[in-house]
Amino acid sequence: MITPEHIRQAHQRIGQYVRTTPVVTLEAGALCAVPVTLKLEHLQHSGSFKCRGAFNTLLAHDVPDAGVVAVSGGNHGAAVAYTAMQLGHKSTVFVPDYASAVKMDRMRGFGADVIPSGTDFQMVIDKFEAFARDTGALAVHPFDAPSVLAGQGTVALEFEAQMPDLDTVIISVGGGGLIGGISSWYGDRVNVVAVESEGTATYATALCKGKDAVITPNGISADSLGAPRLGTLAYAALTAAKRPSVLVTDAQIIAAQQQLWDAARIVGEPGAATALAALTSGAYKPEKDERVGVLICGGNAAPDWFITKDVS
Repeated sequence: MITPEHIRQAHQRIGQYVRTTPVVTLEAGALCAVPVTLKLEHLQHSGSFKCRGAFNTLLAHDVPDAGVVAVSGGNHGAAVAYTAMQLGHKSTVFVPDYASAVKMDRMRGFGADVIPSGTDFQMVIDKFEAFARDTGALAVHPFDAPSVLAGQGTVALEFEAQMPDLDTVIISVGGGGLIGGISSWYGDRVNVVAVESEGTATYATALCKGKDAVITPNGISADSLGAPRLGTLAYAALTAAKRPSVLVTDAQIIAAQQQLWDAARIVGEPGAATALAALTSGAYKPEKDERVGVLICGGNAAPDWFITKDVS
């Protein structure tokens, strides 16, 4: 299990390499009936929280001449590529064919060799693992490694320092590396709510069918939340703390981003708007005086995606 001490150590390790991202509190009525504090992690290096886990992993290990290798639908690959570039290492990223052009361009812009590897994400993972085995490159798992969870957990350490009195923090879920780290930091001090799109519901599926349940990701959030399963570390952290799961539709995700744009002129990617959609759709209803925080986890999407996308 990841502990708060692991997260403190990660924070010390990566502190000089990552940004302390700002928070902004929107008034009651802007997103839902209560004020909501947003943690703007889409302003982080590479456009998402993912570089926290990437820096923690690379700094905690010896990186061979073959460099590092990642498997990603987008944000993790961009983060690993950025981190490798900053630390002077080569990077290779295996991606599914459905990864967005915006995110693949981000990876290439950070110097990565990007290798599209089919539509079956498990096959993409197999190719990533084979590359690491054959070349000796350091494999950086997107969500199910202790160094990754501890690095992602630093966003909660930071959020709590900025907003120490939150009752609830709402988090988008894919493979679970982010929420696993956040849940491990907050423990029973804060209610951590998992939000998933219907097409990327790894946690809800694991709760229903067992921890090894596999899904076929689809829908608007798949390029950032589209893991085939919930990580074992995240499953252990979430079930131990009995974290709730909330499901939202693609249409609700688009509507949430439109509402955020109207209220604050902030644009996240679909994966980030997934967490917001729990509030704006009413799928999660805060109590009258509940102090709510939401992580805007990434911004690697075309800035007009919610305007041009039509989901009926």
